[in-house]
Amino acid sequence: MSKEENEDNTLYKVVMNHEEQYSIWPADRENALGWNDVGITSGSKAECLGYIKEVWTDMRPLSLRKKMAELNNNS
Repeated sequence: MSKEENEDNTLYKVVMNHEEQYSIWPADRENALGWNDVGITSGSKAECLGYIKEVWTDMRPLSLRKKMAELNNNS
């Protein structure tokens, strides 16, 4: 295979689930159940991963963040 054949020319989009966890998904495919588009509409894999790196600063699931906030408020 040549280098060009190994290059990923797929157009991706950034998606997020109900736990506010991020991922990338091919832009031309229907989202997996439970995942919604967020952020940039579409871009290269590197662009989408760069966006995720910028905005996903707390990787804990939303349910865990809420539970920990409850525990902190009750102490």
